[in-house]
Amino acid sequence: MQLDFELITEERPGPRWGALFDKLWPHHREWYLSESLRDRPTFLQCRRALGRYMPEMLPVYEALCELAGGGDLESRFLSLYGPPAYLTACSQAIWQGSPPVLVRNYDYSPRAFDAVLLRTCWLGRRVLGMSDCMSGLLDGINDAGLAVSLTFGGRRVVGDGFGVPVILRYVLETCETVSEAASVLKRVPCHMAYNVTVLDAAGEWATVYLGPDRKALVSRVAVATNHQERVEWATHAAATGSVERERYLLNELARGRPSREQFVGAFLRPPVYSLAFDRGFGTLYTAVYSVSDRSLELRWPGGEWVLPLDGTDDGVLPISYPLADAAMTHA
Repeated sequence: MQLDFELITEERPGPRWGALFDKLWPHHREWYLSESLRDRPTFLQCRRALGRYMPEMLPVYEALCELAGGGDLESRFLSLYGPPAYLTACSQAIWQGSPPVLVRNYDYSPRAFDAVLLRTCWLGRRVLGMSDCMSGLLDGINDAGLAVSLTFGGRRVVGDGFGVPVILRYVLETCETVSEAASVLKRVPCHMAYNVTVLDAAGEWATVYLGPDRKALVSRVAVATNHQERVEWATHAAATGSVERERYLLNELARGRPSREQFVGAFLRPPVYSLAFDRGFGTLYTAVYSVSDRSLELRWPGGEWVLPLDGTDDGVLPISYPLADAAMTHA
């Protein structure tokens, strides 16, 4: 199996983003309509929710909607308010050396993955991150040296709120520190359970446990997999090895002060690295966010792509996944 990772540099929403939307919309439309459209909020509800919780994003949202054609369905989707439920696996951790870095594995189905990096300046702050649903981010970094990443929180509850990728985009557009990010994450409702790990340029970090039915909890936890303070969905935790991955990374951190490279290397080995593409939980990339030099390193076994936040280039990097073709034949 091969995926082509694409880097797009475009400061304000424009023709590059519009072309990306045209390319990806058929897949996202299918996902957005996978449940009854009656289950999705109306356009007015979506816009009002954005205005209430993320008002700074309204001008960008309106620009994105216009580039997407201005349709009702497209506009509702781009708000990421009340989207369908979706599950990921994923692992993330803070390496606490000098300077610290945020490391994460993104485990998901390749059929539902954009494989697009966006380098933008939508609200006057430079942001680089892995795009999701074209208005959100799975992880990223901004020019203040703030890095964020998400994992699924291992709970089945779904409620009113935003899909977490647009919340991460909002954090990077408006925040500079872990404290500011935590305030946003506590204030903006999230429609499912997620764990968001945040690292800032001063070396502060936190993991925030989100859920639609309880207050966000800010914890000084350096490792997050797919449960929160305890396992609440045992079947999912067992299927994804959530406890085993957490224990492995905690042991790596405790193992005689591992070097940065040793710790990053742990994400490229089982049980953290996964080829379970047939179950939708294969590792699509490892991201290393350096808040000291504002850069992103994407890693795969045998390869890497180093991207500075202040770069101006575009590019495409094809990635072949070991043994993935065999796994995908059983999907």
